[in-house]
Amino acid sequence: MSRGPRDNHPIEQWASQIDWKNTNWQGGAASILVFIVFLAVVWGGMTSYYTVQPEGQAVVKRFGRVVAVKPPGLHFKLPFGIDQQTFVPTARVLKQEFGFRTVDTSLDSVTEYDKGSTHQDESLMLTGDLKVVDVEWVVQFRVDDPNKYLHRVRDIEQTIRDSSEAVMRRIVGNSLGSDVLTIKRVQIATTAKEELQEILTAFDMGITIGTVELQDVTPPDPVKPAFNEVNQAEQEKERMINEAEKRRNQMVPRASGEAKQLIEAAEGYRAQRVNRATGEVARFKAITDEYRNSPEVTRRRMHLEMIDSVMPNLGRVIVVEPGQTSPIPLMNLDSNIPSPALLAPQTAPQSSVRGPSSSGQMPSPRTGGQR
Repeated sequence: MSRGPRDNHPIEQWASQIDWKNTNWQGGAASILVFIVFLAVVWGGMTSYYTVQPEGQAVVKRFGRVVAVKPPGLHFKLPFGIDQQTFVPTARVLKQEFGFRTVDTSLDSVTEYDKGSTHQDESLMLTGDLKVVDVEWVVQFRVDDPNKYLHRVRDIEQTIRDSSEAVMRRIVGNSLGSDVLTIKRVQIATTAKEELQEILTAFDMGITIGTVELQDVTPPDPVKPAFNEVNQAEQEKERMINEAEKRRNQMVPRASGEAKQLIEAAEGYRAQRVNRATGEVARFKAITDEYRNSPEVTRRRMHLEMIDSVMPNLGRVIVVEPGQTSPIPLMNLDSNIPSPALLAPQTAPQSSVRGPSSSGQMPSPRTGGQR
């Protein structure tokens, strides 16, 4: 493929102007020496400085031996390849992906991931209950010591990948498959970060683990439908439990309030009955004491009190005298109108309520006829 015309370097232009065939080499030895010195000066000047980017540091080696670690900025070194620098991004967060690869991360497009079968060797793992799960995760880390990062191990990225995969397989292998897929994802990531940091610290690699994130944990493709059904059943179970808890929270306080109300009502009824019984006992004792002192008066008073409490509740009062053949209505207590029998002349010799007899006994009232 041909190339278009381009501007020659000044040195090339100067060299092209020399007539190498007709040059007097003996007389031009000085010129050649000057030319070589000029090239050496130019080359030395171009290789005697370097610039370190703001996001990292540079490890400077002289004849293969580390002599300095330079911060960001412009620095000078021995020319002609005597000093060589290697840039290490110490200010960036580096990452290693397992089970997938990021394909496109440009700002004007959606990030794409490659989850082909070539990465399943990293992600397929066996759980403690002999189930296979597909675990995808990311390890993020920073470089603390550039010198150790470059020279402690031969292939630092592969060392990180092997250590991370070994740690993740061991943790997943000690867990149940259902826990790995559901509730233990955060715990697994935290444990993996701690154990991976211990391993890399023992290797003295000069890096610090930032995070270990589980991106996606799923069952293999052939069993995904059954796994989805199990998840739906678990969600339905949780929903029913939540509804039952809600119902319990509504019913238990209500039942507790009703029970408390019944207990308080029973306590009030108990106090009422006890107080009433106590009063009746006190009244009975008082009557008993009075009866012992004057039995006849007490008996008559009790009889009159009984008559006084019973008579207002009677609708008709009939008095039957000895030798009387038919009852005579005395008074209609339901109204204030006298009974017709009272308005008519009475033929019986005794037609009114008499006082107590000479024996001290009151006539016996009878209702509804003779008893």
